[in-house]
Amino acid sequence: MRSLLTSILLAQAVLSLAQAPKSTQVTKTTLPIEKRVTLPNGWSLTPVGRSLPLGDLPLNMTVSPNGKRLAVTNNGQSTQSIQLIDVTGEKVLSEVEISKSWVGLKFSPDGKRLLASGGNDNRILIYDVSGDKLNKVDSVVLGKPWPIRISVAGVETDKAGATLYAVTKDDSSLYVCDLASKQIKNRIKLPAEAYTCLRSPVSDELYISVWGAEKIVVYDPKQQKLTRELKTGSHPNDMVFSRDGKLLFVANANDNSVSVIDVKTGKTLETVTTALFPDAPAGSTPNGLALSSDQKSLLVANADNNCLAVFDVSKPGKSRSLGFIPTGWYPTSVKVVGKKVLVANGKGFSSKANPNGPNPYKRRESGTEYIAGLFKGTLSIFDLPKPAELTGLSKLVYQNTPYTKEKEKQAAGEANNPIPKVVGAKNSPIKHVFYIIKENRTYDQVFGDMPGGNGDTSLCIFPEKITPNQHALAREFVLLDNFYVDAEVSADGHNWSTAAYATDYVEKVWPTSYGGRGGTYDFEGSRPVAYPKKGFIWDYCQRAGLRYRSYGEFEAYSKRKGSALDGRFAPNYPDYDLKVKDIDRVEIWKKDIDSLIAINAVPHFSSIRLGNDHTSGARVGAPTPAAHVADNDLAVGRFIEYLSKSPIWKESAVFILEDDAQNGADHVDAHRSPALVISPYTKRKHVEHTMYSTSGMLRTIELILGLPPMSQYDAAATPMFACFTNTPTLTPYTHIPANIDLDAKNTAMNEPARQSEKLDLRYADKIDDRLFNEIIWKAVKGEHAVMPAPKRGAFLLVADKDDDDDDD
Repeated sequence: MRSLLTSILLAQAVLSLAQAPKSTQVTKTTLPIEKRVTLPNGWSLTPVGRSLPLGDLPLNMTVSPNGKRLAVTNNGQSTQSIQLIDVTGEKVLSEVEISKSWVGLKFSPDGKRLLASGGNDNRILIYDVSGDKLNKVDSVVLGKPWPIRISVAGVETDKAGATLYAVTKDDSSLYVCDLASKQIKNRIKLPAEAYTCLRSPVSDELYISVWGAEKIVVYDPKQQKLTRELKTGSHPNDMVFSRDGKLLFVANANDNSVSVIDVKTGKTLETVTTALFPDAPAGSTPNGLALSSDQKSLLVANADNNCLAVFDVSKPGKSRSLGFIPTGWYPTSVKVVGKKVLVANGKGFSSKANPNGPNPYKRRESGTEYIAGLFKGTLSIFDLPKPAELTGLSKLVYQNTPYTKEKEKQAAGEANNPIPKVVGAKNSPIKHVFYIIKENRTYDQVFGDMPGGNGDTSLCIFPEKITPNQHALAREFVLLDNFYVDAEVSADGHNWSTAAYATDYVEKVWPTSYGGRGGTYDFEGSRPVAYPKKGFIWDYCQRAGLRYRSYGEFEAYSKRKGSALDGRFAPNYPDYDLKVKDIDRVEIWKKDIDSLIAINAVPHFSSIRLGNDHTSGARVGAPTPAAHVADNDLAVGRFIEYLSKSPIWKESAVFILEDDAQNGADHVDAHRSPALVISPYTKRKHVEHTMYSTSGMLRTIELILGLPPMSQYDAAATPMFACFTNTPTLTPYTHIPANIDLDAKNTAMNEPARQSEKLDLRYADKIDDRLFNEIIWKAVKGEHAVMPAPKRGAFLLVADKDDDDDDD
């Protein structure tokens, strides 16, 4: 196995691949095995095999009937494309850009055509691939483009290749089309959002995974109707049949599992768990399946565990785990051709800094580095390991994974610390947690000028003059210069910030809308298919019998009758609205908290949204970016002052973070973000360099409140106990008045202003953020200011010596 292990792709090769122009050649490396790339969420990568560069967020692959060609659809926020790859020669043969695409991708039965989802253009594109080139020849139109809500997902044909099937996400339907005439023959309503469809290898029955429900539905073309429903786990997505058509394997992304279904009876023979540990919470996200050529092994792409799980399925109903294979970041699809395994890594091999963040002299289309399109996908290629070889590979996967069952039950910590180590201990002197969620800043943008921290002053556009309170609080309490958000943008950011997880639905859908390709904003509780199976932190508080309240966070969730926030959303507190000052929001909170103190009903957990640091860009008549951020800063200062002078201060802690870091540059990593921890029990005048994450902050809150972790991410994350001391300092904080006019308005009708006028700022991120980044930079620094480039990116760690010496 040594030759396979020594082909692991490591940090230097990863960065050179990520930054180099696209190549059609395979990248090979023989770097030392003890090196590994650590992501900003604390998980590590040691992807095996050779690799090819793919595009932005490859979500699906399909193999031609003769096994010689592989097609890949790249469905990210930036450029979307389809690639045609020579499986034997391991090179890209052809690539075409596509204006709108999504997961649907399938070769025709004769291999001469490729059918691809046109996403929110509501059509299926048809490519001729007979000459090893992708040539668009036609399309099948299901309806007018967005805003008509159809959204093509999976595609398939009948055995003869005469009938096209397409299932959809937004109108939850099956479309049956004649490929010769390109006409729709039938439309059948499905129970909920669909993901994909797959024809039985022995009949023309069509099996449809209903993403938004826990089921597969079966369409019989002879009867022209849905005939059966097969029960699955939560979020069924990818499917694969055994060659004889007797077994159907279904990946359940929201359940860490695969359902093995007897097709004849429709019953589940067994459910195999794909997580690295039994009974693990959410966070493996199985979303790609393949059977080995001999049909004896099942390979499962665990997107959030960055690995393949391998099972012996030679005895139906008695499957057993064979081990794991390390992949790149967020594997979305796996295929097997002969002995060759092909894995699409959705986010490639590494995180990185964004050295070409907002720059007024760089045209947007010429390569501005925006986090939503920063991490390009890769294709890993290797031979299927023998069962005995999986021992070493499994060891690598476990070394890459910070989550364990032991950590889930007992976190890292220290004796007599206000942050308990044992889940459910409830012995913290902190009884009231206030969790403030802000919008979209990087560490360098705000704290790049802080002495003692790892900042780049040249990237600091909201320095102490504009954010005096946040600087004072970081100086008086704890400066955190190694904190990273788990999200890329607000769509997944608010899910990560409230559940320590973003489901496969969230991760696969938000890039479409953020790329301006249509789609609704489904990510703050408005659409149940986006929910983690066990809900958000409010659901955990509810089950634990805690008092809790939300001020502005997840308003849509609060409006759903029976949800955990139904009746727990503070009245009169505005939802996201840049026309409302954050200082006015704090005044509403003050009145509400006073009323709760008076009746001894202060929540154990309060989530507070203060999002005006998002800014309105350069829109004429709107507050300047500096005024918006200064308003947000003053609101934070007044909030802390009021709480620190209240009777509950001695039992309180305030945790402040950005939901994401998408709106600016950072010289360490595009995920690095400002965070604050403020309490009588917080260390004073302390700089903490420990690597923390969104999930680590949530784990700290959970331990204080006696809650279990919500996902493998918070279970694995390091709690912020190093920020706390068991000796409280009750000295209150006095806010610092704003140094600039909070009512200052943008007045110049220049190019940034004209660009801002075109942006929809009613919602947190329903805009082109690459453009928005540039507007903010110009508005703050001046239209002709040059932004220096950041210096470095990615995380590189060396494995523990104990691991090196262990030859298991």
